[in-house]
Amino acid sequence: MSHLAILCVRNEAAFLLEWLAHHSAVGFDHFLIFSNDCQDGTDVMLDRLQELGHVTHIRNDGPFDKGGIQFTALKAAAKHELVKKAEWILPLDVDEFVNIHCGDHTLSALHTAIPDATAITLTWRLFGAASQVRYADTPVLETFTRAAPAVLYWPWRASMFKTLYRNDGVYKKPGVHRPRDSNEKKLAKARWYDGNGTVLPEQFATKRIFSNFGQDNYGLVQLNHYPLGAMESYVLKADRGRAVHSDDLLGLDYWVERNFNTEEDLTIQSLAGPRNAALKALKSDPALAQMHEDSVSWRSSRFSQLLQKEPFRALFGRLMMTPPSHPVTRQAAQFMIKHANLGRKVHKSAP
Repeated sequence: MSHLAILCVRNEAAFLLEWLAHHSAVGFDHFLIFSNDCQDGTDVMLDRLQELGHVTHIRNDGPFDKGGIQFTALKAAAKHELVKKAEWILPLDVDEFVNIHCGDHTLSALHTAIPDATAITLTWRLFGAASQVRYADTPVLETFTRAAPAVLYWPWRASMFKTLYRNDGVYKKPGVHRPRDSNEKKLAKARWYDGNGTVLPEQFATKRIFSNFGQDNYGLVQLNHYPLGAMESYVLKADRGRAVHSDDLLGLDYWVERNFNTEEDLTIQSLAGPRNAALKALKSDPALAQMHEDSVSWRSSRFSQLLQKEPFRALFGRLMMTPPSHPVTRQAAQFMIKHANLGRKVHKSAP
């Protein structure tokens, strides 16, 4: 095994097969997937996928560490035999899709383009809701094709990355955005590169979780991020809760900072052929196909239940009243960044 993806899921069965098909086409050899408290059959689907040899499934039912659901899973992953054996590791979420722009658009092509890299930052490119109100059982990658501009000045969260890193002993544990627990004796071996193939400063080897914003970070690779889906799906996401900040309720703030539909980006369709073939193969299994259909039905039923409750009905109404987000100007972003830095200085100087 050369490339391992680690995933945490809850109530994502309607999207799981497309995600697996795409990342198989990208070049991942295996998937270590943790599930928790699933109501839509995601856990049962993962059991079947494990039977077929596509994934390794672990139920992450708690109790959870103080860091939350995802941190608990990644802590367990660090001890797993698959993680110890993997040559390269990338923790992902089910709404994130690796999009490689060089060569044949696979991981092998990316390594050929940056042969010295031991860690590559895959910066998010945010894809908005594309004015989709109701959820439909259509491929995410074909439905949501409008994204934030390649150069975005604000918010800084839009420039967060996930890290594809060589499992060479420099880092002992996988993390949500970057590998953790570095071995100080081996840290000098780390060679961090960004999505353009540019060498990154030393601080990235130990602490950064977002790329420099206000620049295009996507020359060789980007991470297509679909955090919203249709408005209906966002209501279900609010019901599901967050894997990292589980106590934070999803509202309009999260939506507005991610609903960019400024530019069309179809580059991920470069792998449409092998992805569709892989998806067809997965759905050729009658059990998986039925589980997918059942999860689609569950989403419809659950949304109907939620809309009978005032908080979720109010959220859905607000989503429909809120226009797509517009990027702020460079000048406006610099104004906010200036005050953010002033605030940091005040915080550091406080007794």
